Amino acid sequence: MYTLVSLVFAFILGLIFGFMKVGRNKVLRGIATVFVDIFRGIPLIVLAFFIYWGIPQAFGFTMPLFVAAVLTLTLNAGAYITEIIRGGIQSIDPGQMEAARSLGLPYRRAMIKIIIPQAIKVMIPSFINQFVITLKDTSILSAIGLVELTQSGKIIIARTFASFDIWLVVAIMYLIVITVLTKIANRLEGKVRHG
Repeated sequence: MYTLVSLVFAFILGLIFGFMKVGRNKVLRGIATVFVDIFRGIPLIVLAFFIYWGIPQAFGFTMPLFVAAVLTLTLNAGAYITEIIRGGIQSIDPGQMEAARSLGLPYRRAMIKIIIPQAIKVMIPSFINQFVITLKDTSILSAIGLVELTQSGKIIIARTFASFDIWLVVAIMYLIVITVLTKIANRLEGKVRHG
């Protein structure tokens, strides 16, 4: 649940900052670059601690765990998705845009009709990879108390003292989920690439 909600927001954030990074406005490009540098540069666990404990202490409020988890994953994944979008758009031959503009298409329409459809095909493998990474990153959020698969394993181990068995089950569960999602994503990628 945390992963899906976070990825929806991260995708929106990535779209906004991704288009800012490929835009013509230097100030917006600079803002997008700072966003990416900060949230890709801070380790996820440090970001989680800062959002869950640091910000609330500084401003005197309590942040719900769900909000902190979603915000942490959104900012981190959003920075990576920004670069996926930037890279995808910039991977398209600039001559395509020049040809569209010479035929009288406005910049925005040329992006929507010509550049973005081609860029999406380039971006799909990276989006799939980012989804898998974000899903695995939820285990790091157990450090702030998020009860997900890893935290559930810790709770069971505390009751049963069967750490090897429990960690083996947790690892297998992650492996199954990641493998199934990767296979589904690869099929989707194949359909998109081949029309």
